[in-house]
Amino acid sequence: MDSSVYETLGPADFHAAYDEVLAEWPADTRQSSVPTPYGRTRVTSSGPADAPPLVLLPGGRATAVSWYANAAAFSRSCRVHAVDLIGDPGRSVPDPRRPVRTVADLTAWLDAVLDGLGIGSTAVAGHSYGGWIALHYALHAPDRVTRLALLDPTGCFAGFRAGYLLHALPMLLRPSPRRIRAFLEWETGGVPHAAAWLRLQETTAGFPAARPVTGPRPSAAALRSLRTRVLLLVAASSRTHDPRQVAARAAELLPDVETAVLPDVSHHALPYTNPAATNRRLLEFLGG
Repeated sequence: MDSSVYETLGPADFHAAYDEVLAEWPADTRQSSVPTPYGRTRVTSSGPADAPPLVLLPGGRATAVSWYANAAAFSRSCRVHAVDLIGDPGRSVPDPRRPVRTVADLTAWLDAVLDGLGIGSTAVAGHSYGGWIALHYALHAPDRVTRLALLDPTGCFAGFRAGYLLHALPMLLRPSPRRIRAFLEWETGGVPHAAAWLRLQETTAGFPAARPVTGPRPSAAALRSLRTRVLLLVAASSRTHDPRQVAARAAELLPDVETAVLPDVSHHALPYTNPAATNRRLLEFLGG
């Protein structure tokens, strides 16, 4: 592709790439738009309508369809609902009159999404930033989260490595397809990416997005109070944070946590690197 065209990808390119990854989902997949006080939230759903629900929260800028390598396995025994984060690249449409600015906004937004889907309680799985949201939601509404799966969550049990932030900074300040590709290649150690998934990540460069809600890690007291059963999958090759510190801190503070360190897996590639192993662990946890 000519470099000038490559650097000027627009909304049409984003939606084409989104649909290409969505096509990897099961044949019964449907998308719906759920109204919330913060705007309309796009949800990608598959699996038997009467199966136990499983809500999937993606990493930042990753979109709901990033669970493409997991959706078929999860949908065999769960009613899967993957959510496009409000204000993030995707097909959710935020209300400019009421932006999401705080953790309380995020948890109220997710309350409204579950209400709109008719879900009283559900298992929740989150990757990266989605794991941070999922953990805060479980602390906010423990009666609505039956089980909680955290896939290399950021900002929950350890801070970011300085090297990770330095490599991410150019992409965050001035996103471009080339910078996104270079960053992902660095963090994943050159592990090959699915072409459609990488295209989708690149096309988020021109997508208007609100500043994500960030904040301090949940307090030790809050984590010790959590009675929800937790599965923590840690990427051994993550450059985002110290995997050993993440696992140790979670084991120290969470009353009921099962931890597994996944070998030869990086942070950003976790959902689609050796998905059979990830899917098996998560389904055993949900069914146990």
